Amino acid sequence: MGEIPEFTTRPELAGTFGMVASTHWLASAAGMAVLERGGNAFDAAVAAGLVLQVTEPHLNGPGGEVPVIAHHAGGEETFVLCGQGTAPEAATLEAFGDLGLDLVPGSGLLAACVPGAFGAWMLLLREYGTLRLRDVMDYAIGYAARGYPLLPAISWGIASVAELFRHHWPSSAEVYLPGGAVPAPGSLFANPALAATYRRILDEAEAASSDRDEQIEAARRVYYEGFVAETIAAYVASAEVMDVTGRPHRGLLSYADLSAWRPRLEEPLTYDFHGLTVCKTGPWGQGPVFLQQLALLEGFDLGAMGPGSAEYIHTMTECAKLAFADREAWYGDPDFTDVPVKALLSAEYNDTRRALAGPQASAELHPGTPGGRPPRLPGFITDSFRAAGDDASVAPSLDVDPPAPRLDPGTGEPTMRTTGPAASSYRAGDTCHLDVADRFGNMVSATPSGGWLQSSPVIPGLGFCLGTRAQMFTLTPGLPATLAPGRRPRTTLTPSLALKDREPYLAFGTPGGDQQDQWSLLFFLNHVLAGMNLQQAIDFPSSHSAHMPSSFYPRQAQPRVLDVESRVGTAVIEDLRRRGHLVNVRPAWSLGRVSAVARRNGMLYAAANPRGMQGYAVGR
Repeated sequence: MGEIPEFTTRPELAGTFGMVASTHWLASAAGMAVLERGGNAFDAAVAAGLVLQVTEPHLNGPGGEVPVIAHHAGGEETFVLCGQGTAPEAATLEAFGDLGLDLVPGSGLLAACVPGAFGAWMLLLREYGTLRLRDVMDYAIGYAARGYPLLPAISWGIASVAELFRHHWPSSAEVYLPGGAVPAPGSLFANPALAATYRRILDEAEAASSDRDEQIEAARRVYYEGFVAETIAAYVASAEVMDVTGRPHRGLLSYADLSAWRPRLEEPLTYDFHGLTVCKTGPWGQGPVFLQQLALLEGFDLGAMGPGSAEYIHTMTECAKLAFADREAWYGDPDFTDVPVKALLSAEYNDTRRALAGPQASAELHPGTPGGRPPRLPGFITDSFRAAGDDASVAPSLDVDPPAPRLDPGTGEPTMRTTGPAASSYRAGDTCHLDVADRFGNMVSATPSGGWLQSSPVIPGLGFCLGTRAQMFTLTPGLPATLAPGRRPRTTLTPSLALKDREPYLAFGTPGGDQQDQWSLLFFLNHVLAGMNLQQAIDFPSSHSAHMPSSFYPRQAQPRVLDVESRVGTAVIEDLRRRGHLVNVRPAWSLGRVSAVARRNGMLYAAANPRGMQGYAVGR
């Protein structure tokens, strides 16, 4: 594979007014409606983000989190908005040790951090938006109250946890098993409890003040200090909930945790690559691995290899292994640990690391020694790689349809295998993403996630559940990602924004857990180095390594395993196997859900992923 096909599944959209791309067409349409009524990119992003909480409940919710990277034209600033909540004050190593746990469970209440998404959306709207609270909340309220067409993946996801709901999580059964049955794909599905929660937040905010900014701040207070926080805290304090351990546990999140938390604005981490300045979150997210991969790839002639070739995929994979190994050893909340980001991105460091990307697939996890500091890894990681060897058998090839729809309720991660005429796809670590560009020069990239319906029980009376992001902490003392009260978990959520001459050029991202900074990197290089337009770059055959430890419970690694779409071709697949990769051949349109917007030469552009058949870009 190497030729760039002229045919694309959708056109690359072009215009001058505004562009919205997201993982659900209803969210994209809501964002565009906001632009049409005079709102800016920040207003549109908030409206779209709130709609995603309703229409993709198997992938995110009001109890989840969101990181945002954006450029504000009026202030000539590019910023990161951290909507990642922190661990509760009661979330100590001793607390988990007393429960006999060596990993934070991936479902239930123990893994709940402070929900950060709502607070982050309110901060973005108040500081950078122009419309009033009702103008952006109405779309989500409408879909929650009147219903929306249920995606097949949602129906399958509910079916996979239906027995858990019936026997252990009755509050979830009340919302997602109306009449006791799994709702059918395509049926009109509503969440009246969530609609009532949104309406009460809006009503109390409007009653508090007639001023726009004060209303938005009041809405934040209602969530984190008012009835929402009170309801969450009361439920967590009283409920013992079955989780993946097979035992019920009480949660740790409290009213004090909720009322004390605030979203925050930060400077992005940046790396200059081929005339672009790529912006990512700090090392409380996995975003710096994107920049580390760029730094490693600077020393290879990717253009001569050609996208889709075995040499290209192999090189990308081996560099990804090195960058993700550093993620495991060094990344964590920089408020609590000294993350050597400057050294990790330095030319000297990457010149040395690059030599480790050899001609054969590595079976090791090989973190570096930035500044001479020796790395440490938790036992669940070292054990995974101690058991791996270069004599492992070739991974099974999935040249035929994958297994029937399945979602493991224990992982806390929406892992879907879907078949049939509605969608022939395989998506691991799925979540949501949105990008917006407006005529004023503003640009937004956001990856909302967490609080999905499989993660923990619905909070009675609120219509949504809490997230499980704390499963990304380690319980090994003294490491950068060790659990501690008030610490941010090292999240996988990683939106991207690139500047050209200090102006916003490209906003992009994808769902995908640990795969996000692999799929989005392939898209980025397809566009920047190979000259593909946005839709060509998205449509091009994709791949990713599963070599690195999963960020999700039970935190397992699959050394040397490489997933590729079948469209890369038999010759490339066999070449990769000769290089030592354990290749899983996935269905033709199954890996990644990238969306993107761009701004260049006075025009706006957008594209969205056909994989999964729900993402869409709109604009004019």
